[in-house]
Amino acid sequence: MRAVLLDRDGVINHDSDEFIKSPEEWVAIPGSLEAIARLHRAGFVVAVATNQSGVGRGLLTLETLARIHARMLEEVGNHGGAIAEIAFCPHLPDEGCDCRKPAPGLLHELARRLDLPLEGVPVVGDSERDLVAARRASATPVLVRTGKGLETLRSSQELEGIPVFDDLAAFVDDLLAGERGPA
Repeated sequence: MRAVLLDRDGVINHDSDEFIKSPEEWVAIPGSLEAIARLHRAGFVVAVATNQSGVGRGLLTLETLARIHARMLEEVGNHGGAIAEIAFCPHLPDEGCDCRKPAPGLLHELARRLDLPLEGVPVVGDSERDLVAARRASATPVLVRTGKGLETLRSSQELEGIPVFDDLAAFVDDLLAGERGPA
C-alpha cells in the first residue's frame, strides 16, 4: 500500500494562531484539495495526523472538531479525493501524552488503523514537531513552506536531509513525477 500522511493546519488548510474553531474557519490552502485528489487517483492512501489542543484548551468541543473534519472530508471529496483516516491529539502541550507531535503516537495510530508499515512513508508537515514525529516513527519527513513552514526553515535544527516544497501541490507534483520515472 502506498500512503502519504499529512498534517492538517498549514498543509491542507490555512493555519491560525487563534486556532480553527469552527467549520467556517476551515479554509483550504489553494491547490491542496486538488493535490489530495491527485494522490487518491494515483492509488495513494491519504491520512491526516493533527494536534488539536484547542479541544484541551476549551476553545472547541469534540463535536465541533468532528464538524470541521466533516467539512474537510466533504471538500476533499468534492475535488475527487479521499482521506482514509484522521488521527488527532486533543491534549495540551504540557499533558505529556504520547500522541501529541513531536511524539510519534498519532503516526503509529494511523499505521495501526491502516495496517501500514511507516518506513519510507512521507509525512508532510509545516513544523519542526511534524518532522520530529516522522523521524521518530521511522517515516520520511517532508516540509512545506505553507503554514509555519517558512518559520520552521528559519529556526529548525531538524532539517538535514529533509526535502522542502512550496506547498502540498508541489510535493505531489514531485512524488507523482517520480512514480512515472524519467521522461
